[in-house]
Amino acid sequence: MVWVPLSPTSSDRRAPLHAPSTTTMSLEWLMDWSCSLDGLRDFIATGIQSFRDCDVTALVAVACLLVLFVWYCYHVGREQPRAYATVNALMQSAEANGVQNGFVYCQSPECVRCSHHDGLNQKLYHNLQEYAKRYSWSGMGRIHKGIREQGRYLNSRPSIQKPEVFFLPDLPTTPYFSRDTQKHDVELLERNFQTILCEFETLYKAFSNCSLPQGWKMNSTPSGEWFTFYLVNQGMCVPRNCRRCPRTYRLLGSLRTCIGNNVFGNACISVLSPGTVIAEHYGPTNIRIRCHLGLKTPSNCELVVGGEPQCWAEGRCLLFDDSFLHTAFHEG
Repeated sequence: MVWVPLSPTSSDRRAPLHAPSTTTMSLEWLMDWSCSLDGLRDFIATGIQSFRDCDVTALVAVACLLVLFVWYCYHVGREQPRAYATVNALMQSAEANGVQNGFVYCQSPECVRCSHHDGLNQKLYHNLQEYAKRYSWSGMGRIHKGIREQGRYLNSRPSIQKPEVFFLPDLPTTPYFSRDTQKHDVELLERNFQTILCEFETLYKAFSNCSLPQGWKMNSTPSGEWFTFYLVNQGMCVPRNCRRCPRTYRLLGSLRTCIGNNVFGNACISVLSPGTVIAEHYGPTNIRIRCHLGLKTPSNCELVVGGEPQCWAEGRCLLFDDSFLHTAFHEG
């Protein structure tokens, strides 16, 4: 109970001249206290009666909601730190099931898709936090959720689309994309087809002198030979290779949507020898669209993404999502 001093009334303003005795003040205080106790008893009695009159069903519903809220808070607090170690667990599961057959995964320790990067999601989450500190969390909810719940997303994905490293929810899910999706970049690449082809032919002449010329990499395949010449490898420029294809490299800088400074960004020249089959595999993520520009495309060459076959055409771009199960072969 709070006692608040009040201003004296007009009848009390003479009190300083005629102060009451101590006995009179005590009696007045006891009477006021008695009235206050009566009011408190009435308040408690009213509260108890209101509680008794409440519908039992409503009380049970409120209690259940309270229990669910406490459980949810506990569940969220417990789940959040768990999502970061899921990539390695997923890879180990794949090995246990015999998925890693020497062709689906390469042996390069630097490959973000094939290597067991325990700290990749931790690093991604840390970078996101640093970005939010400098700018804002606005619009980052989906990315934050995607990083936090990678284990659930990757393990619950259907087998037709299962990126190895990072899945971002609520993106379009289709094996192939129309050319209009990236109209500016597609038209720019196709207009410069002859420039790119000329630099490729100069590079490819080196194969007449040795089996694996400088700058080229040979990938493991069940049959045949698959060579790649990287200009950008996992977001990092390869200076020696770029100097050998200067016009193509400058062209990459003119593309509006080319991924750079990002571990998921690649730009390379890829060669399949006759009789080559690339084993079915998934790309690392669904946040990118792969663009293939046909340079030399003999017959009996095919790309299959999500069970849908497509053929390359010289001077034409083919857009697809490599987080879907995909393969390629050259039966020439």
